[in-house]
Amino acid sequence: MANLNPIIELSLDIDVGNASTKSSQLLAEHTGLSQGQIKSAMHKGAVWLVRGQRKQRLRRASKTLLAGDCLQLNYNAELLEQTVPEPLLIADEADYSVWFKPFGLACQGSRWGDFASIQRWVEIEFNKSNNPRPVFLVHRLDRATTGLILLAHSKKAARLFSEYFAQGDMDKRYQAIVHGDFSNQPKDLKITEEIDGKHACSIFNGVQCQPQRSLLDVQLKTGRKHQIRRHLAGIGYPIVGDRLYGTGEKDHCDLQLQSVTLAFLCPLNQEQKRYQAPPQFRLQLHPKKDP
Repeated sequence: MANLNPIIELSLDIDVGNASTKSSQLLAEHTGLSQGQIKSAMHKGAVWLVRGQRKQRLRRASKTLLAGDCLQLNYNAELLEQTVPEPLLIADEADYSVWFKPFGLACQGSRWGDFASIQRWVEIEFNKSNNPRPVFLVHRLDRATTGLILLAHSKKAARLFSEYFAQGDMDKRYQAIVHGDFSNQPKDLKITEEIDGKHACSIFNGVQCQPQRSLLDVQLKTGRKHQIRRHLAGIGYPIVGDRLYGTGEKDHCDLQLQSVTLAFLCPLNQEQKRYQAPPQFRLQLHPKKDP
């Protein structure tokens, strides 16, 4: 029986004998996939062209191949067929835009494709409009984290906002629902436990506290990987739905962590900006006992 969800990793060297053949035909011949499946995989970012020291995604089967090139296919049928949750545009400021990222949407692609990333999704949407623009990531949210993300649309904006995030000039506020009653913790609880040997600082405040769960305000002073999740788990308040640092497999829900506010002095025009997550998408604490 044929595998309905094949996983294929292929590296194919191009020489004078096959350089004149379309890339979709070559890959189809070596994998047993149809050219239609190959072209779909190309569009979704699963095919790469290596030329000299440069490696980039190949999206057009009509692109001329040269002897010495290398085609790489990373094909995972299940991943390529996944439904992509759509982000919501909060503000389009021309040189940058702010979006609400839903659960399950990555920030950037992997070798298996980039169609399920907000970076590629926004790029495609802009290309459909009368004002196509490049899309640059200047900060990231975990795939499981919802909320506000800022994308840059010029190299200048990308450089300036990257510096803002790196230097801590961006006021980033989050909310999280955690296990446990946070009401006995002091106001502005500051945690400075290092993350991977680097300085990290998070500030937590209880907003609504119940015996089993609490809703917290979170201010990030640094931006280490999984910083909020690791700091909260480290003090005994793991985030509900956290499968890495908590007991998420028992919660039967998505990670309850959200980026709710981005505030900054715009480096492009020196205007004070503040963006907030729409109220209808905010985390809600409901009375519920842990299983």
